[in-house]
Amino acid sequence: MPETLAPAPQTATPTLPAAVLWDMDGTLVDTEPYWIRAEQELVAEHGGTWSHEQALQLVGNALTVSAAIVRDQGGVDLPLDEIVDRLLGRVVEQVRERVPWQPGALELLTALADAGVPCALVTMSYASFAQEVVSRGPAGAFATLVTGDQVARGKPDPEPYLLAAERLGVDAAACVAIEDSPTGIASARAAGIATLGVEAVVPVPHLDGLSRAASLEKVDVATLARIGAGEVVDLTR
Repeated sequence: MPETLAPAPQTATPTLPAAVLWDMDGTLVDTEPYWIRAEQELVAEHGGTWSHEQALQLVGNALTVSAAIVRDQGGVDLPLDEIVDRLLGRVVEQVRERVPWQPGALELLTALADAGVPCALVTMSYASFAQEVVSRGPAGAFATLVTGDQVARGKPDPEPYLLAAERLGVDAAACVAIEDSPTGIASARAAGIATLGVEAVVPVPHLDGLSRAASLEKVDVATLARIGAGEVVDLTR
C-alpha cells in the first residue's frame, strides 16, 4: 500500500488590519520643511531668528502648543490663534504649489484601497490644511479625517486615534497606525494601536513593541498585516 504523505504545513496569512490610521505631516507628506519655513518667516518678520533645533520642538504637537513656543521663543507678539492662522496659511500656499508626498505613500494608499482596508487621516494640522492635501491624493483614499481643530486633547493624548477608530466603526486594537514623531507615536500607542514609526525629520525611538521603517517604500500591505497581528517589524536597515 503506498505511503500516505502528510500535507505540507500551511503558513497562515495574517488577517488584514481593520483600518490603517495615518499621520499626515512627516508621514504621508514631507511638509515639515514647509512648516519650518513658515515659522522662520514669521519670526523674522517680528525681528527674531528661528533655528532648526527650535523648529524640531514643534514636530507632532497640537498647533496651539507650537504657536505658544513660537510666541515665547521667537518673540512673535501675536495671539495664539493668529499665529496658528499665519503658519497654516503659509503652509497651505506651499502645498498648493507642490504636494511633497513621502516616497512610497501613494503606492501604499493605493494598495490598501485595492485590499479593501479603510484608511483615516489623524493629524494635528487643521481641517483646512488636511483637506488641501487629501484633495490632491487618490480619490476616496481616506474614509475620514480627524484634525487638530476637531479634538479637545491633541497628540500625545489618545483622543485623536480613538476618535478615528470610532468614526470608522472599528476596534482601535484591530488597527495599525503609521506615525513619524515621538508625540504621534505616543498618541497611537496610548490608544492601544499597533504602531509603525517611519523615519522622517526626527528619529523614531527604540521602544518595546514599536515597529519601525526607514521609509514607506519598505512597507506593503502584508507588512501592516504582520504588525496588526502583533509582530514587531524592523525595516530600518
